[in-house]
Amino acid sequence: MIHIKVRDNESFEKALKRFTKACEKSGLMAEIKKHQHFEKPSERRKRKENAARRKIRKMMEQQRY
Repeated sequence: MIHIKVRDNESFEKALKRFTKACEKSGLMAEIKKHQHFEKPSERRKRKENAARRKIRKMMEQQRY
């Protein structure tokens, strides 16, 4: 559970922005997005393989320069 304390004379917008940053930093939003739809194990495996390919391709391009 993420908690923030609203400071004296702090606007609602600033407090909301701090809360949003805290959520992003903790990885809460990514976790929520990940669980919005069911992902079959085969789809998860393909997504991870594609991510690994992109990472390798990016590393190869960086080494070329």
